[in-house]
Amino acid sequence: MIDIFAKPLGALLNLVYKLVDGMGLDFGGLSAYAMAVIITTVLFKLIILPLNLKQTKSMKEMQKIQPKIKELQEKYKKDPQTLNVKTMELYKEHNVNPFGSCLPLLIQFPILIGFFRVLRNPEKYVSVYETITNKAFLWIKDIGYAANAIGDKTNEIAEGVINGLNIGINIPFIGQALPIMAILAALLTYVQSKMMALNTPTGNSDNPAQASQNTMTKIMPIMIFFFGLSMPVGLVIYWVVGNIFTIAQQYLTNRSIGKIKEESN
Repeated sequence: MIDIFAKPLGALLNLVYKLVDGMGLDFGGLSAYAMAVIITTVLFKLIILPLNLKQTKSMKEMQKIQPKIKELQEKYKKDPQTLNVKTMELYKEHNVNPFGSCLPLLIQFPILIGFFRVLRNPEKYVSVYETITNKAFLWIKDIGYAANAIGDKTNEIAEGVINGLNIGINIPFIGQALPIMAILAALLTYVQSKMMALNTPTGNSDNPAQASQNTMTKIMPIMIFFFGLSMPVGLVIYWVVGNIFTIAQQYLTNRSIGKIKEESN
């Protein structure tokens, strides 16, 4: 099922690589393959941009009517059934879909999994992958290996640190190579989560939605860090570039929503 999305995304990555490599943009510290992953990630983000803009529009509309929703909650706090009816009437009056911010995420999910599969198993979906000899990205020797990978005698790469910064000591769960890309992915995930939390209506600290958002803000960066330790750096680059793109978009969204809040006050 996921192959429905993985195959065209793999073909896109394959095409971008051929274009970049054909232009002679393959350097020792910045391989054509690494650039192809970055460019494909940006193209992917641009493809799903309309969905993200739809989500942003829904968030703006929800922010506009938030004061009225609070009024209804206060007025009918002892009558949940009437509160639900009045709330739905308010949504209908302002042409707001309460699930508008969720649907784009649900639509994107299988596409995200498809792209994940492409970068997890590029030899299956990228026809030229086996012929690519240079997969370097800055200090990283091969983005096909994990962020803290250590070479051995059976690897095509010489024994020693492949990716990351050699710290000379063995740290539990991390090893001898400081996984810089995994750390960067975790930090950007935290920043993005905090920015998204700014759009979550505040109020009662017992609010389940708000509590869930706070929990995810703390847990997600940790999950992404350990994810980055075990996955190929190509996937981590995808996550980092995607996060930078999303953070920039979220920054513009927060500014827009901030103006709406000022106007409604």
